[in-house]
This record gives sequence, structure tokens and C-alpha cells, in this order.
Amino acid sequence: MPANTGNIARTCAATDTHLHLIEPLGFKTDDKHLKRAGLDYWDKVQISYHQDLPSFMTYLSDQPLFLITKFANRTYDQANYRQLAQAGQDIFLMFGKETTGLPEDFMRQHENQCLRIPMDDSHVRSLNLSNCVALVLYELLRQLDFMHLELSHHYEHDKLD
Repeated sequence: MPANTGNIARTCAATDTHLHLIEPLGFKTDDKHLKRAGLDYWDKVQISYHQDLPSFMTYLSDQPLFLITKFANRTYDQANYRQLAQAGQDIFLMFGKETTGLPEDFMRQHENQCLRIPMDDSHVRSLNLSNCVALVLYELLRQLDFMHLELSHHYEHDKLD
């Protein structure tokens, strides 16, 4: 959905995170809802487009990849992102479509890399995609002590002064 992708792009801008989009997307990236959700931050986001999943996996090579899915047996906070980052590796988080998730055969091939966000499945089928990205990304960043991010900031008209 364009609005989710725009929100994800804004989160990536706020965290200096590279956004990788794997086609087909199901919408055009010049969509007005996509642009609106990303506000005026599009020039602050590094975006790479990949023709399809096999192209992305070739690009990824041997970098660590985590698949975020409701079908996993481990939760997203159980991954040791710090250890991977200390080894000098980029860490990739993959999220599927909000409606269908990631392809089942792909998840089965990478079962040990699947992570779940705990939820009560008896009430909802899925969580909002942009919320999931923010939740898992910020856990990864928390484990890295929010490296390269401002932990506090003083604004000219700071409301807390």
C-alpha cells in the first residue's frame, strides 16, 4: 500500500536506514498517497529497487536477513542484532505484504531467520505493516544503542524549556 510505504520511508529517513523495495510493488512510486505519507523526506531516504526476490537475494549475498512473519517460532527481540553489527555486517529486515505476508516457500527455505511480533491471533489477522517495520527496526537500533541517532535534541522553541 502506498501509505504504508510512505510511512516506512519516513521511518527510514529518521533512522538513516536504507530502504530496499522488491518489485512488483502493486503501485507506482509516484503515487500521491505515497508522497504524502513520506512528507518532504524523500530526498533523505536511500532507496534501492530490486526487480524481484531472486535479484534481491543475489544483491544480499551472505549478509544477515531476518524475515518478519506471524508464522515464526522466535520473536523479533530474541535476535542478537548487536553481534551481527559488531561483525561488521549490514542487517536486513524483510517484511511481506500486509495482506499475504511473505511467500511460504521462501519462508520455509529460511525458517531459522523468521521472527514474529507477538500478538493475539484470535482477534486480528495481521498488524499494520509500517507499524511492524518501526517496531522491529527500533528494537534492532536499541540493541545497537541507537548508534548514529540523536538521543536528545534542543529545538529553538523547545516545549520543555
